[in-house]
Amino acid sequence: MSEARPLIHIVDDDPSVAIALRRLLHSWGMQVRTFASGEEFLSALSRSDDADCSVIDVQMPGMTGLEVQERMDRAGMDVPVIFITAHEEEGVEEHAMRAGAVGFLRKPFNDEALVGLIRIALQRRMKTVACAVKP
Repeated sequence: MSEARPLIHIVDDDPSVAIALRRLLHSWGMQVRTFASGEEFLSALSRSDDADCSVIDVQMPGMTGLEVQERMDRAGMDVPVIFITAHEEEGVEEHAMRAGAVGFLRKPFNDEALVGLIRIALQRRMKTVACAVKP
């Protein structure tokens, strides 16, 4: 995990959401990389698993956010995930949380709520990294 500025990946097919989240997280001192699809995101992760947290939209064309999380788990990628969505679908939040998501927010959401969940994710990431490097 980056010591000074955590790296947050945003996966959302809506460019205006990605831009707004990038600006928000930059203002909180975080580095941000954005991806327009789950496929693009997973391809980038296969080359470099350096994210401290991922914020993933649930509903995207092609691969859904839940499918992205599932593939990350199968590949052994231990990056905390926060889901965001504009859709009300029964059981989706429950499924995401059972699968290990740190949080689930419905759009539009409060900026502080997202940043608070990212901080929780970063704390979890630090504990996971610390456990992985113990002798």
